[in-house]
Order: sequence, then C-alpha cells, then structure tokens
Amino acid sequence: MDATGFLRELEQLKDDRLRALVAGGLGSIAAAPDPEGGSQVRLLQIALANEISVSELAAAWMASTPELDIKIALARQAGDEARHFQLVEDRLKGLGFDPKSFTPPASNPLFDYLRALSGSVARVAAGLFTLESIAYGVNESFMRLCAERGDLETVRLYRDFIQPDERAHQQLGAHLLKTHATTSDLQAQARAAVLKTIEIAAILRAGAAARLGTASFPGC
Repeated sequence: MDATGFLRELEQLKDDRLRALVAGGLGSIAAAPDPEGGSQVRLLQIALANEISVSELAAAWMASTPELDIKIALARQAGDEARHFQLVEDRLKGLGFDPKSFTPPASNPLFDYLRALSGSVARVAAGLFTLESIAYGVNESFMRLCAERGDLETVRLYRDFIQPDERAHQQLGAHLLKTHATTSDLQAQARAAVLKTIEIAAILRAGAAARLGTASFPGC
C-alpha cells in the first residue's frame, strides 16, 4: 500500500479504537474506594507521573534511533514532556502540594512494552502517533472535569500549553510514518504497535479509574 493510503487507513483504525477508550472518560464511577482518589491534587500527580515517564521514554529511544528526523522528533518530545512536568508541578504548588514528596512511578505494562520496541517505525506508531493521541483525548475529558469543579487555572494550563503540544506530537508522528512506513513489513509493524498500545492503555486506565473513583484523569 502506498504511504498516503496506509496512513489514512491507520488513522481510521486508531480513531475507531480510541473512541471507546476516550468515551470512557466522560463519566464518573459511582463509588470510589479511595475518598481522595479523585481529588485535583491526586489527579495532577498522575499527570506528573505520565509526563516524566514519556519524557524518559523518548530520551531513551532517541539514543538508539538511527534516523535523524525521528531522533530529533524524539528529542523535541522529551523536552516538551519535561516542560509539561514543570508546568503541572507549579500548578500543584498552587494547590498546596509539595512536589518534593512526589515519587516517580514504577514501571507498568504499557511502558514495559514501549521500552521493548526496537524498530523506529514501531516506536513512532506507538509513541508519537498513538500514545499522544490517547493523551489528547483523555486530557479533553479531564479538562471538562476541571471546569465542572471550578479549577479554571488547570483548564488554562492544558488548553494553552499541554494540548497544543500533544496535538503537534501526534501530527509529527503521522508525518514520520508517511515518510518511513513505506513497505508492507514496516506498515504491519506500525499497525501492530498502534493496536497493542491502545489495548494495554485501555486495560490500565480501566483499573486506574476503578481505584480513583473517576474515569476523567490526565494522559501523557
């Protein structure tokens, strides 16, 4: 399949699979095992964990990626996610949380899978193209929750800074796939990476939603 046709097909596949995952963030779960699980401070700590994890992932991939355009894209992503971490950190300070007490998260099955990817096309498909699309969608849901709670400063933070970057990362991933996923084997790798990333993310988010008592919490 030519690269343009493949990208069109992959976008549709990704969007179809993401619809259910993102829609799950529109409502709240009735009972929260942890009364503080759905608090703004707790949810923004999840954002801290996500941002540092993706920044570290992009930096790790960058070192072993031979294609210069992909290497630079990963460098940009690592820097953007680190900046997001700092922005969320500042917001948490404003909410009375001391970021010094934050502990970086342990690994989870999603990042175990992502770190194990070795091909550049699979990495772009899973990371820039899919993970950032997940982040954009679930962040929109989180912003609505923040607005309902009157936390307009967090809404502004995501609307003006984080979401434009997430969209740009996804678009950059699409461009790189169009450039590099030019054989049937590479296209198969990209397709498999998209599907597996969404599959694992959906399972993890469902478990987290049950623990937090809300399905509206931020992505990467």
